[in-house]
Amino acid sequence: MVSTLTRTDAWRVAAAVADPEVPVLTIEDLGVLRAVEVDGDAVRVDITPTYSGCPAMDTIRDDVVLALTAAGWAQVDVRLVLSPAWTTDWMSDAGKRKLAEYGIAPPSGRAAVPGGPIRLALSVRCPRCGSLDTREVSRFGSTSCKALYECRACLEPFDHFKVH
Repeated sequence: MVSTLTRTDAWRVAAAVADPEVPVLTIEDLGVLRAVEVDGDAVRVDITPTYSGCPAMDTIRDDVVLALTAAGWAQVDVRLVLSPAWTTDWMSDAGKRKLAEYGIAPPSGRAAVPGGPIRLALSVRCPRCGSLDTREVSRFGSTSCKALYECRACLEPFDHFKVH
């Protein structure tokens, strides 16, 4: 019976939805899941894309709707919220660990503050061997939110989730 389901239940169901581009991460790990509100048998979920125009958002929306419908909600509304813009600061520490274990260098540092100091990336640690002797091969990797790097120590290519 839907009336016994709570906002906490809805959050837990939505939070478990996997990112279609990096399936070891959930939308909660990424910080894409922003809000969940429940009103009886209806639930509204707010999600924020990592980049405007992110092609994964349609799949994420559909997966959230399917998960919550399967959990018992009769009406599910998923809203795309663009402001404030997503930042890697919203990623969980667990999500960053999962990225590294998956072979993607997680973002390091914090996103730039408008009008603040310009941040320089000194090096990106290789998620395979841990070396800091790496170089950017392409500003865009397998997705627009990642850059392609090469490790000069182990010679392996890897994606780096850009600080944004």
